[in-house]
Amino acid sequence: MNRDDKFIVVAFGGNAFQTKGEKGTPVDYWRNAYRSAEFLIKIIKEGYKIAITHGNGPQVGIIAEWMMAGLKTKGLPPMTLDIAGAMSQGWLGYLLQQALYNKLLEHNLLGNKVKGVVTIVTQVLVNKDDPAFRNPTKYIGPWYDEEEAKRIAKEFGWIMKPDPRGGWRRVVPSPDPVGPVEIDAIKKLVDEGFIVIASGGGGIPVVKEDNRLKGVEAVIDKDLAGERLATALGAETFLILTDVEKVYLYYGTPKQKPVDIMTASEAEKYYKEGHFKPGSMGPKVLAGIRFVRNGGKQAIIGHLFKAYEALKGLSGTRIIPD
Repeated sequence: MNRDDKFIVVAFGGNAFQTKGEKGTPVDYWRNAYRSAEFLIKIIKEGYKIAITHGNGPQVGIIAEWMMAGLKTKGLPPMTLDIAGAMSQGWLGYLLQQALYNKLLEHNLLGNKVKGVVTIVTQVLVNKDDPAFRNPTKYIGPWYDEEEAKRIAKEFGWIMKPDPRGGWRRVVPSPDPVGPVEIDAIKKLVDEGFIVIASGGGGIPVVKEDNRLKGVEAVIDKDLAGERLATALGAETFLILTDVEKVYLYYGTPKQKPVDIMTASEAEKYYKEGHFKPGSMGPKVLAGIRFVRNGGKQAIIGHLFKAYEALKGLSGTRIIPD
């Protein structure tokens, strides 16, 4: 595969839309979307071509709660997580699409460097026999205290676990992504000069049965799905943006130390030693390992607020080929 050294796939974490402690009002969402778009402008101005993916952990959980509330109070029919995932792609894609479009106009980049911004409702294929369906690990929805989490688990039959980042949250199956179903359409738009927002929330999880697609009850990790997208599009850099500046070894202990750069083999060794937790930094590091082993030049994990600095090697953690 021919790689484009000026093409980056950017994976936004949940803090691109809602930070911990915010109520998640429309004002919060728009403010954060415009802030995230501004970070991308500096990158685009330097001639980089980008595609975007994003998380939906809090939002898909919120949608599921809305549905559950409707079921309880209004007798509305329950909806599935694949439908909730599709709804979140439209919700968050719209925010980023409009914010980035307006920022491109403001900086006189639309029509010059970029033809437009497009959101693709993206299905992502998973294996119906994936063991994740028997062991839910993906955190979604709001944070609760332990007492409230246990009450909700009993009331709705949800699985609730402590989140390594604090509080308790719902966990659901997170199968390993095979790849985006709409990849040919995404490639076509990228080649035509559009910024594409795709595989939002990791994509809508689908399986193949009798050669037909069918949605399943799961949420795919956005970083693992982002790697499949970045590899399929031939990006040289996969930029994973989150709410910490670097990857840490011995995180949360007196021995904690940041990592500036590591090879895929070093990252794999640390991963197997348990330095990176599932549902937190683990999928990001695993996605970085896969990306460089599948031909990518570098995967970078860094803070959203320092996206440009991370790309320039002034911040973040880089995973490189052996």
